[in-house]
Amino acid sequence: MLRLTPGALTSNLLEQRPADFPADLFVHGGVAPTHIDLICFGSEGPSRQAFTSHELLEAVHQLRVPLWVRIRGLADARGIQMLLNELGVPPTLAEPLLQAPQRPQVDCLDEVLMVVFHRLRFGAQSTSLVSDQVGLMLMPGLLISVEESSQGEAFPDLTRWLISSHAAVEDRDLDDILHFLIDDLLDDLFPMLERISHSLDLLEEEVLGRPNPGQLARTFQYRSSLRTIRTQVWPLRHQIRMLVRERQPLLGPEATAGFQEMAELVELLHGNCELLRNQCDAISQAYAASVGNRMNQVMKTLTILTSIFAPLTMIAGIYGMNFEVMPELNLPYGYFMVLGLMVVVAAVQIYWLWRRGWFEDWTQRG
Repeated sequence: MLRLTPGALTSNLLEQRPADFPADLFVHGGVAPTHIDLICFGSEGPSRQAFTSHELLEAVHQLRVPLWVRIRGLADARGIQMLLNELGVPPTLAEPLLQAPQRPQVDCLDEVLMVVFHRLRFGAQSTSLVSDQVGLMLMPGLLISVEESSQGEAFPDLTRWLISSHAAVEDRDLDDILHFLIDDLLDDLFPMLERISHSLDLLEEEVLGRPNPGQLARTFQYRSSLRTIRTQVWPLRHQIRMLVRERQPLLGPEATAGFQEMAELVELLHGNCELLRNQCDAISQAYAASVGNRMNQVMKTLTILTSIFAPLTMIAGIYGMNFEVMPELNLPYGYFMVLGLMVVVAAVQIYWLWRRGWFEDWTQRG
């Protein structure tokens, strides 16, 4: 039975998505050009060939061998729609593959399993993320991958491993390939989280040493990136567990075990995101504490100066009064005596404040 995520067919923008139009990935001024190739799992092993015509697809279908159709780029949306119709993809599930961006989701319809995820990578700055949508669909004897971006090769590591393998792949082995594809997308998140964690550690050291507003802005950017990663991982927690419990007939025992491990992997990713988000909160609090500590140091310095000069100002004010009867004014050395008195008063105050620890710099770390 169809269980679409609420709002799954509605385009939902991801943050910091480099797009010319809301639903199109920006590549050289427009949507990424479409490239289609096939990997046929024949008796002699997997072989890759470019998709040149629909007659080629018919010929491959007649061979009745497992097939992996790989679509990169959504520029030719009409051509992709026609191809999906020929492959027997239900229109309800084909629409989320062609509309980007979509929420991460795992949906089933009879003997069709669809997974929508986003491949994330760092942009020009390590504090910003760039995403492109990846849709995967598993049907009996058929695996379809639709990538929003056409840059590079589709899943290069898995492709090289398959091409180098000379063993035949049966229909039931396509579910393992689907598991490997999703696992590959999830594994890319761990180096990103590790890089963010290292950057946050360095940022925390800077905040404790010399806080400035730019550090707080970077902390908010890292927190936004972690929220984006968490948004990608969160929906999969429940949906993958539901998929495993329902015992989807397309998934064999090995793939089912792989999806169970994937559920644990998603939980680990979600937990790491929460830990790093808490570290961002700790950095924000450390920044506020450091700035407050420095402000207290400034106020303490001003208080010391005020305390020292207040008695001196009072003495200068007394002898600055215009009265005729002031005996000290007639003393030959009265001026130097008053200056000496000011020096003594200032020295006594400085010594007293020093003994009480007022001259200690509270902003220095021990």
